[in-house]
Amino acid sequence: MSDKLISQLGFDPHAPDFMRALCQMSLDAGALIMTHFKNGVEEETKADKSPVTQADRDAEVLLETALAKIAPHVQVIGEEACSVHAPEKIDAAFFLLDPLDGTRDFVAKRDNFTVNIGLIVDRVPVAGVIYAPVHEKLYFSGTDAAYRLDIAPDGDLDIRQATRLRTQRITEKGVKVIASYSHRDSETQDIIEQLHVTKTIATASSYKFCLLAEGSADFYPRYGRTMEWDTAAGQAILEAAGGVVTFSDGKRFTYAKLERGLDNPSFIAAASDNWQDALK
Repeated sequence: MSDKLISQLGFDPHAPDFMRALCQMSLDAGALIMTHFKNGVEEETKADKSPVTQADRDAEVLLETALAKIAPHVQVIGEEACSVHAPEKIDAAFFLLDPLDGTRDFVAKRDNFTVNIGLIVDRVPVAGVIYAPVHEKLYFSGTDAAYRLDIAPDGDLDIRQATRLRTQRITEKGVKVIASYSHRDSETQDIIEQLHVTKTIATASSYKFCLLAEGSADFYPRYGRTMEWDTAAGQAILEAAGGVVTFSDGKRFTYAKLERGLDNPSFIAAASDNWQDALK
């Protein structure tokens, strides 16, 4: 990122104080979501047939309010706001919010839903935070690594206590793949069959990117539909840890695709840039 853009932002997206603020608001959103989780929620259906709950809406308002205090001049694009009215233009720098990624898991009382905050500058993610409140795991990007902190939603945040995450090179001897057992499309199956797969992991939401960043998985091919807010924070974290997210042609995955309605095409997320070497 250029000095000019940093000056226009009004803050350093890699500064500890800024990252701590993003982490704290994700914990606060997680605490709010867990209140709904314990008390029960009613699922609704949006115009695009995806599920939504009051927890999604409440968490997005909390995040928007918190971001307005630390970065008032930066555009914020949230999933729930976009379901009502999509932005007509996108600035060079903007936040992407998925306040509750994995709503179906949330409603079903499963554990892999997450809070997501991603900062995009010049169409690429430069900072990201993901919080998984049931797992009590916080992931965030840094300048030369990603980090994980085990912390409850009401915990005392000290990001200096976080564990540094760096991915390892993928070897053809054994690849751990993230892919659904029950909703696996033919394209995903085709690429899995080209790998020496030793383990297949099924999980929901942006938690997939966290598993890649911490070394629990190597490879995540995605050919089904996703939105930009589903992937922005995860890409920032994975890239900081040494991984990659690319279009199917191998080019770095980018954002601000307003012409697509912020819909993502197919992508590959991997622990390292040599993932093609693992293909048979």
